[in-house]
This record gives sequence, structure tokens and C-alpha cells, in this order.
Amino acid sequence: MRWKTRTDEDDWYDEDDEPDYMEPYVIVEKQEAGIGPFLIGLAIGAGAALLFAPQSGRQTRRGIARSARRAQDAAQDFVGDVSGTVADKFREVRASVENRIEATLDAVDDKRRRVSNAFHAGQAAAREARGELEQRIAESKAAYKET
Repeated sequence: MRWKTRTDEDDWYDEDDEPDYMEPYVIVEKQEAGIGPFLIGLAIGAGAALLFAPQSGRQTRRGIARSARRAQDAAQDFVGDVSGTVADKFREVRASVENRIEATLDAVDDKRRRVSNAFHAGQAAAREARGELEQRIAESKAAYKET
């Protein structure tokens, strides 16, 4: 048991004004129960069942062996189902990722083609505009020389 020398309500006291009493208190630590207590309870329950079983030892051992085989078969079936489900999900996700990568690469190629076409169209327009400009300059020079 621990002794408390100061409570939350006493925080407003100065060191000199601190009360002269000490109150005991209990600390409760909360922990989540893991699988350990479950397994201990399972073992105790199994032991109690064996002690109070209305069957002979041989019959009880046979029953335990049958139950163990059933539990093992059920566990193997469950593992098989889960592993099959996980493998199917993995294949599905992999195909989805591959499809998205393919779609992204196609979109990038399309954008690249569009940019390239726009660049070449811009070059052609610039050449045409330059030619027209050079022709106007030549016409202006000729008109200027005539005057």
C-alpha cells in the first residue's frame, strides 16, 4: 500500500500550508488479457473435465484423441481456406496494380504524343509566320526604295 502525501485538491496549497494528514490509496493497473490466461483456463478446464469424467480412462483417452483429430482437421481446413483466400486476393490485387500501371503508361504515352504533335505544329506555325514576316519586310523594303 502506498501513502499519499498530496491530493489533486491540495495542489492549491503552498508548501507551508500543506495539510498534516496522509491518505492511503490503491493503484489499479489495467492490462489487456492476452492468450496466456485463456490457455491457462483451458488447461484447468480440461483437467477438471478429466477428473470428473463419467467414463473410464481408456474411453476418455479415445474421446480426447477423436476430439484432437477433429480439431486438427478443422484447423487444417481453416488454414487451407485462409491461404487460398489470401492467394486469390494477392492475385486480384496484383492484376489490379498491373492494370493501373498499364493504364498509367498508356496515358503517359498519349500525353507525350499530344505534346510532340503540339510542338511540331508550333514549329510549323512559327516557320510559316517567319516566312510571312520576311515577305512583308521584303515588300516594305521594296516599297521604301521606290519612294
